Amino acid sequence: MKIGTFNNEKKVILNPGDHCVSDKQIIIQTLLGSCVSACLFDPVNHVIGMNHFLLSSPRAQEGSIYASNAGRYGVHAMEIVINEMQKLGAKRKYLKAKAFGGGNVLNVGNGSENYFSVGKVNCEFIVGFLENEKIPLISSDLGGENGRVIRFLSTDFSVYVRKIKKLAEQNELLKRDSSYLNKTIKSQKEKVTDIELW
Repeated sequence: MKIGTFNNEKKVILNPGDHCVSDKQIIIQTLLGSCVSACLFDPVNHVIGMNHFLLSSPRAQEGSIYASNAGRYGVHAMEIVINEMQKLGAKRKYLKAKAFGGGNVLNVGNGSENYFSVGKVNCEFIVGFLENEKIPLISSDLGGENGRVIRFLSTDFSVYVRKIKKLAEQNELLKRDSSYLNKTIKSQKEKVTDIELW
C-alpha cells in the first residue's frame, strides 16, 4: 500500500492483497488484472472501503465457489473490509457495492469446457458474495480481456475506470498477477486447511 496525494486529497494505492477503509475524504486507487476489487460504501454514515484480491485457481464448473478454499479466501477478503468499515460507524444494512476487475489476463483455464478462467472465477465470486450478503451491486465492470486502473472517491462514491490497452502495461500486469497467483495458492494451502466458517 502506498499513500500520497492527488489534487490535494489523500490517495491510497492498493497492491494485490491490500484493503483500505476510511470515514475521511480520500481517493483509493488500484491496478486490476485478473484480480477483483469491491468498492463498498455506506452513504448514510459516509464510510468507504475497498479491497484487491485474487482467488487462487480455476475450478470445475460444478459446485459452489464458496465451498472451495479459494472461496474461503474471498469471503475473508470481503469480511475484513466490512468489519473495519463497521468499526468506523458503517451499518451493514446501508452498504452498497461497485465491483471491478476479473479480466482474462492470465489465460489460466481458458479454452477448456471444464474450467473457468481465473478472472471469471473472481467475477463469479464477487457477484455471488454480494447477492448472498444482500449487499446491492449498483454498478460493475467485470471480465473482458483488459486490465483496469480504478479510482474510488469518498466524496460522492464514484469510481473512475481506465482500461489498459497498451501491450507493455498488459505485460507488466500479467507478470504481477502471475506472481500474486502463485503466492496466493501457496498461502491458501498453508492457512486455509483448518479454518472453520461460522
